[in-house]
Amino acid sequence: MSTLPLSPQVLAILSMLIEQRSGLHYGPEDRDLLAEKLSTRALDAGFDSLLDYYYYLRYDPKGPEALDSLVDALLVHETYFFREQQALEGLVDGLLVPEVKAGRKPRVWCAACATGEEPLTLAMLLDSRGVLGDVSILATDLSLRALERAQAGEHNLRSMRSLPPGVLGRWLDVVDGRPRVRPDLMARVEWRQLNLVNTPGYPEPGSCDAVLCRNVLIYFQDDTARRVVEGITRVLRPGGHLVVGTSESLMRFGTALHCEERRGSFFYRKAGP
Repeated sequence: MSTLPLSPQVLAILSMLIEQRSGLHYGPEDRDLLAEKLSTRALDAGFDSLLDYYYYLRYDPKGPEALDSLVDALLVHETYFFREQQALEGLVDGLLVPEVKAGRKPRVWCAACATGEEPLTLAMLLDSRGVLGDVSILATDLSLRALERAQAGEHNLRSMRSLPPGVLGRWLDVVDGRPRVRPDLMARVEWRQLNLVNTPGYPEPGSCDAVLCRNVLIYFQDDTARRVVEGITRVLRPGGHLVVGTSESLMRFGTALHCEERRGSFFYRKAGP
């Protein structure tokens, strides 16, 4: 399939449209990559000009639905079970288990969960500590397609590449060549579509003890990332924690959250008791 011409001007307006909808940022250095991805969608929709495709996305009554479909195709759904396991174990043992032992029922929000391997890993760790029924897990993503796969338990074999011993046969089985998570484990997760750019749609202020937003902020410009972090901070209860990816840092945003290191992973705590 051919790649349609993408001028700097059309790149600017298309990338702005995409960023406003999803937070994903594409700069001039991404021109070739974006031109290829956009061309596929434009040609499939019957357009031989990316400017015409932009006008369709921007002004046609069917444009919003087509834009959502485009964004879904652009989203990075790279995830796997037990990714950056130390951070998850630090959260479980350092915050969630002590909360349960203190008689509370903590709530965790896994933001941008893609096909669900992260919240399901969290559920496995909680189950191994005997507290799965005492912790509420909310998993959200912008992509309905990814969420549908998560709820259907549709994972690929690559998602098993970091499995520790003892997981297979206990929480996870391979059925017809595909990983299948135990149904009762999946039922402990509440799945919901949510756009991180739309901060008014976040969970209730002060409703979460922890938020996992890992390997997401790297795709946002600083002002978008700052807005997302501020929204997450409102969602956290006093003393609650935000966990980001090992390659991410919030320090340049001047966040009100206090950075703590646990087991080699960074946790950002909201001030409070």
